[in-house]
Amino acid sequence: MHKRWIRSISSSKKKTKKKTCNEFEEFWKNSYTQYIHGIPTVFYKSELSKKQRHDRLDPVLLYDDSTYNPATKVRFVCTSDTHNLTERFTKPVPYGDVLLHAGDFTQEGEMCQVEQFSEWLESLPHRIKIVIAGNHDLTLDAGRFPQNHIRDAFIGRLQRSCIYLEDSTAIINGIKIYGTPWIPEYNGKWGFELKREDECSAKWREIPSDTDILLSHTPPVGHGDRCADSSRAGCVNLLQQVQLRIKPQYQVFGHVQEDSGITTDGQTIFINAAMCNEKMKPVLDPVVFDMDKKSEEMLLVSSTSQWNALTNV
Repeated sequence: MHKRWIRSISSSKKKTKKKTCNEFEEFWKNSYTQYIHGIPTVFYKSELSKKQRHDRLDPVLLYDDSTYNPATKVRFVCTSDTHNLTERFTKPVPYGDVLLHAGDFTQEGEMCQVEQFSEWLESLPHRIKIVIAGNHDLTLDAGRFPQNHIRDAFIGRLQRSCIYLEDSTAIINGIKIYGTPWIPEYNGKWGFELKREDECSAKWREIPSDTDILLSHTPPVGHGDRCADSSRAGCVNLLQQVQLRIKPQYQVFGHVQEDSGITTDGQTIFINAAMCNEKMKPVLDPVVFDMDKKSEEMLLVSSTSQWNALTNV
């Protein structure tokens, strides 16, 4: 059902990582010293675009359900940047085992907006929904919104509908998903902003190296981060960690709504899953991909509160 608009992605992490690992090490050894601090556009134009693969993957317009076996695979449906506009969707969200949402599910993080998003999540058939915040969900940022009892109430409402990750991990059938909401400093007025370089680097070093799916709000530089004026908004430090240490099979994100789509560097598949375009029109499609199960254990999470939340999903 709704086959023509679903994107299907398949890849082999083992085949590509072996081939490109030394290339990435050589690139970062020789190129990082050329990086002008805080200016990802300069780094992209002078180094990244000239020396690395940046292959855009065309969506598969005809989806073949015969490739999916629920006994051996987990189907993920990727979304982001819905901004409380889910009622305007003209197509149903495709079915899968796990829904991933990469942040900016509200306009400004107000309680009524969190409630509306949570009700939408509860209307979806996916057994597990995993959500992170984005910069628009600013009331979930403890640094920006120090009233802990209010923030806890907002997160509590979310947790009745989904698994909310904030610098934490969920494990589904052995597949490790790490969620983090932070972005490089934008204008200082939104949530989850970090200064480029030192603060970003410290935060990305917290990401476990055995992560299979990295769910972030920000893109890395060079993948799904091209703004309307052709500048780059992604994070250089995040790309460095992804390529040299984390090496996830997938990175799912949003934030830069004008550059949704799928790219690869030959090692990781990068998915900008924004569903609203740069004009805030909810006209973009989710992305669907399957992964092989690594175990039969359905779900483990990194905190007791998250596990308790699952019982209400």
